[in-house]
Amino acid sequence: MATVDELADVRAGDKGDTLMLAVLPRDDAAFAVLERRLTADVVRAHFAPLVTGDVGRHVVAGLPALVFRLPGVLGGGVTGSTVLDGHGKTLGYHLLTLELG
Repeated sequence: MATVDELADVRAGDKGDTLMLAVLPRDDAAFAVLERRLTADVVRAHFAPLVTGDVGRHVVAGLPALVFRLPGVLGGGVTGSTVLDGHGKTLGYHLLTLELG
């Protein structure tokens, strides 16, 4: 069973209290696996109970990339959060640990 880390790199960003994660597969074969197995529901379960709404997944046209939108994960956003990582940069590493079944 592969982890996301074995197939891709992840970059994180923030939009208010919403965590944005871009998953960038290392090759076409990795993209095929991730497109099939890394669904919004799988990502939501991996970040539960932090997620407060529907997780969105967008396959970027013309690029081998998936972008996930995870509302509520940043607990108030950069200026309103009491957590150490208000931008969510370390949460990208959390996604890399996800095992794809």
